[in-house]
Amino acid sequence: MKKTYSDAAAALDGLLFDGMTIMSGGFGLCGIPELLIEAIRQSGVKDLTIISNNAGVDGFGLGLLLKNRQVKKMISSYVGENKEFERQYLNGELELEFNPQGTLAERCRAGGAGIPGFYTKTGVGTVIADGKEHKDFNGETYILETGLVADLSIVKAYKGDAQGNLVYNATALNFNHDMATAGRVTVAEVEEMEPVGELDPNFIHTPGIFVQRIIQGAHEKRIEKVTTRKREEA
Repeated sequence: MKKTYSDAAAALDGLLFDGMTIMSGGFGLCGIPELLIEAIRQSGVKDLTIISNNAGVDGFGLGLLLKNRQVKKMISSYVGENKEFERQYLNGELELEFNPQGTLAERCRAGGAGIPGFYTKTGVGTVIADGKEHKDFNGETYILETGLVADLSIVKAYKGDAQGNLVYNATALNFNHDMATAGRVTVAEVEEMEPVGELDPNFIHTPGIFVQRIIQGAHEKRIEKVTTRKREEA
């Protein structure tokens, strides 16, 4: 089965529909599938539920979809750095299912592993636990969290091959691997495409069996927030 596509729009052709759920890998602006996000923006698909650690920043990453009013609900962990996210949520224009970061990662991993739910102590006694099943284990209280599965997962990798095998670079490993396994269809974008057989199998993070489509493209290396300290006098 041919997995390589010429560009993001071609790779997403036939996969997008209004009201769908999309997992989007990345952490801040590190390891985000920016080419696929832009193609989703241009498609005009709407009423999306987006599962992502955060929502990018204003004018970049998932922030583009928020600005274009294509997102109905976010299932996220970190909601800072995006004023449009804040505005829509506080005005009741955007639904938010808030998750502790580790819980969100495990929900994605569980969904990809076929695990429908798991118990965790994280969130017990907080609003996170409201409406969730509580259960005691060895005298400690836990809450039930469900695994997450998406109609589509979009991920970003450093290297890949035509079979869909992926290698992530450093922090970009973050949510990308877990989300790549939890999509009914997974589309990956990579910086470098290697010949099949060139990637060391011992260092492949996501095996190609989880990836249905893949593209190669140039990526912009943005810094989420630039901070500097004043130079010390000589």
